[in-house]
Amino acid sequence: MSRVTGLLLAAGAGRRMGGPKALLRTADGTSWVAAARAALVDGGCDDVVVVLGAEAEAVSALVEEARVVVADDWECGMGASLAAGLAALEAEPADAALVHLVDLPDVAAGVVARVLARATGRAVLARAAYHGRPGHPVLLGRDHWPALAEGDGDEGARGYLAVHDVELIECGDLATGLDKDRPEDLDPRLAP
Repeated sequence: MSRVTGLLLAAGAGRRMGGPKALLRTADGTSWVAAARAALVDGGCDDVVVVLGAEAEAVSALVEEARVVVADDWECGMGASLAAGLAALEAEPADAALVHLVDLPDVAAGVVARVLARATGRAVLARAAYHGRPGHPVLLGRDHWPALAEGDGDEGARGYLAVHDVELIECGDLATGLDKDRPEDLDPRLAP
């Protein structure tokens, strides 16, 4: 089995949400960043790197046990966060990175484990799908990292994945995979 490092992107300012989504809490009081990191660990990632930006100090305190990288240019979008995370993994022995987003609170360890089961080496490209709709997490074999590190703006890996053969792994029975961008997307009890 391949060695896979989880890469949690949690750098955004959450402008539409009213603040960084990494600081939001689940119904049991767990921060979204801690819950997403736990999903990666519990789902089987060998290691996890959390990429931060907005309010990095406050968010970092919520995942003290995690390796943290701050994307200096996080305001440029998800592509900048992905590039910072992949750069941090360059010295790692990982064959692949499993990229997860902090604003997917219902994506838990079961989804991560299902996607990780497809980790077949350095050329792998696979991602979770929810009722046929591509989503996260995304499994990126190391062979793809150099091209992905050049991604631009808020697109992240979307353009790259659109022109490559990516295996979709159906996970709609485990989660919705829907991101939460605005307060109205939340359970009213949890809105900021």
